[in-house]
Amino acid sequence: MEPAVPQPYLEDASGFRGQADRLFLPESGEEAAGILAEAAAVRVPVTIAGAGTGVTGGRVPQGGWVVSTERLRRLEIFEDGAIAGAGVSLRDLHAAVAAAGRLYPPDPTEWTASVGGSIATNASGSRSFRYGATRRWVRSLKVALMDGSVRTFERGDRIDFPVPAIPRSAATKNTAGYLLDPGMDWIDLFIGSEGTLGLVVEATLASVPAPESLLTGVVFFQSDERAVRAVDAWRPLTPVRMLEYFDRGSLLLLRARFPEIPESAFAAVLVEAELGGRASEEIDHWVHRLEAAGADVEASWFAASDHDRERFRRVRHALPELVNDTVRRNGFTKLGSDYAVPVDRNLEMLSRYRQRLDGEFAGRYVIFGHIGDAHLHVNILPSSQDEFDRGARAMIDLARHAVALGGTVSAEHGLGKRKKALLEIQYTRQQIEAMIAVKRRFDPHLLLGRGNLFSIS
Repeated sequence: MEPAVPQPYLEDASGFRGQADRLFLPESGEEAAGILAEAAAVRVPVTIAGAGTGVTGGRVPQGGWVVSTERLRRLEIFEDGAIAGAGVSLRDLHAAVAAAGRLYPPDPTEWTASVGGSIATNASGSRSFRYGATRRWVRSLKVALMDGSVRTFERGDRIDFPVPAIPRSAATKNTAGYLLDPGMDWIDLFIGSEGTLGLVVEATLASVPAPESLLTGVVFFQSDERAVRAVDAWRPLTPVRMLEYFDRGSLLLLRARFPEIPESAFAAVLVEAELGGRASEEIDHWVHRLEAAGADVEASWFAASDHDRERFRRVRHALPELVNDTVRRNGFTKLGSDYAVPVDRNLEMLSRYRQRLDGEFAGRYVIFGHIGDAHLHVNILPSSQDEFDRGARAMIDLARHAVALGGTVSAEHGLGKRKKALLEIQYTRQQIEAMIAVKRRFDPHLLLGRGNLFSIS
């Protein structure tokens, strides 16, 4: 009898749970490919498991086998990038690249996430405002496929079969479904495919020189309107690489862990700018910008060291943790959005969020996230089954509104199993069938990542 699969492989950070018959821990691409080929031969569904930091159930099996990437740990740093195995954590990757005086720009909130998981969802994070998502930084991928082969694809290698052009969201970020385009790179097919086409074994990733100096601050405002206006004023500034927003509900939740957050604050913006060689002059400009924006300059926090910047990162990191803990204590799974809209529709989408949520969930929701990219996360905190059911309906309605504005139902988390129904809000049935046809080329029996993205048996 096979030993029971340990519980950590059967859940993710959202609290979504599943079950599986066997667990595999390959240490090479060839070993992983052999497992996939065996699964195909005996027609067993296979789920690829990363670090478990996702919130859509993508790595949670609903039967069959689990293949964890945790032992695929190769990490080599070179002059302008790195080779990283799928099981390497983003924390370890960032540290190794930084030790060489470089920066790997993608920085999802959860640094314990794996490289493989970040590729599977085309993850981004706060620095995507300047640097874009993971896709932009991948030079090559080594992938294990269901036919038992291991293939390496370089940036510029084009697919060798026809696909239709799937309309793109007008948002700056999108990771909903396969972004099909005739003659697209193989790499771009696998990035964001959520473990449904192959198992990423390792990736060659690009880096950039680390900035000479940074200005980082958590800027508090005594009105939400001032905070949003400040973002609009700061968004065009070239050295800005991070604009993160916290609403009043977010600050209230955070204050339990960070009591130094001023009571007078109704909103906050985490801003970070690369200063280059004219730091003192640029800092003077920022003093004037903060005053012009009506910020509470005296109460705001500014980093004087890397230690301070790490503290600010912990504040940002703590918020989704606190949301997840609150929802779990109440006995529910997470009700959170990952929608993004074109930047020029940001205020319209934010207004719709507030109108809908204040009417039904006043004091029971938070809004935070990547406002620079018009990509805000809404999280409803239900305390009853009725609130949960109404919250689920509200999330669907808000997804429809985001798409109507030219946006996407998933900007960085993917859809996994929990949110796959949203795919039909953004794409037509014909477009989804085109995606499934691509999947069948790699996985004829629809075994890999079964239940992710597509509602098919």
